Amino acid sequence: MAVYTVSQVSSHIKESLESDPLLMDLWVVGEVSGLRASSAGHTYFSLKDRESLLRCVMFKGMKGAELLSEGDSVSAHGKITFYTRGGTTDFIVDLAMPEGVGELALELERLKQKLAAEGLFETSRKRQLPRFPKKVGVVTSPTGAVFQDIRNVLQRRYPLTELVLSPTIVQGPEAASKIAAALELLDREGGCDVIIVGRGGGSLEDLWPFNEEVVARAIYACKTPVVSAVGHETDETISDYVADVRAPTPSAAAELVVPDAYALRRNLEMTAAMLFRSAIDQNSRRRSELTAITRRMEMGLPDTQTMRRRVDDVGRMVQSASSRLLQKSKMQVEGLGLRLRALDPVATLGRGFSIVRLPDTGQVVSSAKQVSEGDVLEITVADGSLPAVAGLGTPGQRPKSPSAGPQRSKPKPKARPKQPSGMAPLL
Repeated sequence: MAVYTVSQVSSHIKESLESDPLLMDLWVVGEVSGLRASSAGHTYFSLKDRESLLRCVMFKGMKGAELLSEGDSVSAHGKITFYTRGGTTDFIVDLAMPEGVGELALELERLKQKLAAEGLFETSRKRQLPRFPKKVGVVTSPTGAVFQDIRNVLQRRYPLTELVLSPTIVQGPEAASKIAAALELLDREGGCDVIIVGRGGGSLEDLWPFNEEVVARAIYACKTPVVSAVGHETDETISDYVADVRAPTPSAAAELVVPDAYALRRNLEMTAAMLFRSAIDQNSRRRSELTAITRRMEMGLPDTQTMRRRVDDVGRMVQSASSRLLQKSKMQVEGLGLRLRALDPVATLGRGFSIVRLPDTGQVVSSAKQVSEGDVLEITVADGSLPAVAGLGTPGQRPKSPSAGPQRSKPKPKARPKQPSGMAPLL
């Protein structure tokens, strides 16, 4: 017979309870009893009916804890676990709703809570839609009005866009898997810039495939931005939370994914007009600036007319001064010429004077002391030169011969004007 320790038994109980598929995903309806909150923010209570009681724990942050009230009947979702240290079986509640809420609503809240905890609803991962998509994909029923509405809107707003349909059923037990498969195919092979997933309005049951986890994960895995357009404006599905953008209706989704061509045209026309006006204004400003610069340059330039007149005045003054200077210089030259002619030896010779030289040295005789009796002289007159010999005696007298007798004195000739230096009267 085998004997086990308490720990072994407790561990076996824990493994058995926590591996049971039923106890791992469990909905329980009961009355709240013994409700209390810990300082850490956890909530402890029990769910009971007429015959049994189940200990429950809701950890901090679980949805629905604020709805719990002593004595209220609630529906709670969670799993069964065994606390080995205390030897107690606990129901770990992750969602609590007032009793009377439908089963689908409870499941929806549970799945929303689960996917939110995994980060599928994070706004930080949501992508911007392309501004000018070339190809738009649609995952919906080929027979419904949704695809036709989307096509009409795209044709009216932005006919440049190509529309691609990935057909699928959107209602029924198999719809969720079909929607996920159609979405995966379009994302992988469609080459789309954006994808619209949607269907028309209906009840919660009709829209339920878009609340399935498989569809949510398919949207989350898409590399292409996804727009969820399920039901009417008041309808909300898990697809709306996971998608990059939620549209209230399929037609609104079509308007979100493409621009309005008419508005683009008007914007282009306004932009062109604004650019034209800007160019005109800029041209006008540049023209004004050029005119101002030209004026400043003209003001900075010299007054050529005045300078030309000044040059003319200076020219006339220079010409007049030059004429006066030239006349004065001419008179001076003429005076110098007269003086030079007066001092010209040739002219002097022409007036009867002569030049006496010593032929041996060419020295001009300017003093009687330079000549001794008997010296040979050369006398230059106006028309040539005459040889002569210096002798004693008074000018105008011949020397007395030794044999000559007494001579009768002759009257003195009249005094001649004083001769220039170096000149002698003709003999």
